[in-house]
Amino acid sequence: MDDWTFSDSIVVACSPEALYDLVSDVTRMGRWSPVCTGCWWDEGRSAQVGAWFTGRNEVPGRVWETRSRVVAAERGREFAFVVGGDLVRWGFTFAPVEAGTRLTESWEFLPAGLAAFAERYGQDAPQQIADRTRAAHEGIPATLAAIARTAEGR
Repeated sequence: MDDWTFSDSIVVACSPEALYDLVSDVTRMGRWSPVCTGCWWDEGRSAQVGAWFTGRNEVPGRVWETRSRVVAAERGREFAFVVGGDLVRWGFTFAPVEAGTRLTESWEFLPAGLAAFAERYGQDAPQQIADRTRAAHEGIPATLAAIARTAEGR
């Protein structure tokens, strides 16, 4: 896979502001994501630009933690963070529509992330990047559906 970006959307019967409040509480992400099992704010921070949080991820045979920095925190419009400060960007945008809010989740492997994988994994880097890309392509629709179920009380 050479496409290092992906996004998907879902319409949720909820206001953009209420949905933002739900999604920007990273401590809830472990309930929705098929890979992330939990997140917590570092140093008592909260959803504001510059805040850092730690996330724990699990896949069969592997458990790891990452630190991420919030890069967008505009209530009702956008919440985004970058893993490792410059490696991979994850974001959520909120657009009002007649039925509620179009929630879009996006993912992008950044140039520093591609370089870090090349350095860490050497010849295995393309396969490692492909694995992460596949996980994003599969995980984003599952995460969006889980967020919608929570927001709509299903």
